[in-house]
Amino acid sequence: MGKRSGVVAYLRVSTEEQADSGLGLAAQESAIRSACEARGADLLAIHTDAGVSGKSLDRPALKAALADLDAGHGDVLMVSKLDRLSRSVHDATGLMLRAEKGGWGLVALDVAVDTTTPAGAAMTQILSVFAELERRLIGERTKAALAVRRAQGVKLGRPRSLPDEVAERIVQARGRGETWRAIADDLNDEGVPTAQGGTAWHPATVRLVALGAAREGVRQ
Repeated sequence: MGKRSGVVAYLRVSTEEQADSGLGLAAQESAIRSACEARGADLLAIHTDAGVSGKSLDRPALKAALADLDAGHGDVLMVSKLDRLSRSVHDATGLMLRAEKGGWGLVALDVAVDTTTPAGAAMTQILSVFAELERRLIGERTKAALAVRRAQGVKLGRPRSLPDEVAERIVQARGRGETWRAIADDLNDEGVPTAQGGTAWHPATVRLVALGAAREGVRQ
């Protein structure tokens, strides 16, 4: 009987909501546990990045998982889906080279990728290329859509919740030569709410409101 493989599992969700619900992580863990049982492999460790983007490999749990494998504490890095590991061609290729150099395998269950076989390694490279292409196409479509909206005169970004009269007051006070500190003090003395509903105005906040009002065409 051959030696049982030792699996280091890596889980990731990209938003705090997913991390709080635990549903995405639970599904990933369940898939990996089932795969280990079917393969007769031992699940040695589970490393989880909760609420972390997959844009780069600079993730605490991923670093810990890779350190385990580099140290010989496991034979396979397993993820439930390839995009939980990386969407970048550069990063995915780097991981495959690291796996080859370190003598451990990389398995993504959703696309049946297993770099311990030549065919699996080739498939991983192909899928990573298409994942990167998809990410870039989405980015280009988003930029194009925003450009169209700007051309149509649509104001983009977070809506300002500060009443126009407050912004106008700040601009006018600044036009009279008042300092940012003096304007903030007056607003605080009168209990004028900030854009977020608070009551503490600061010179930097007042300045940002004035700059934003100037960009939006609020006149003195």
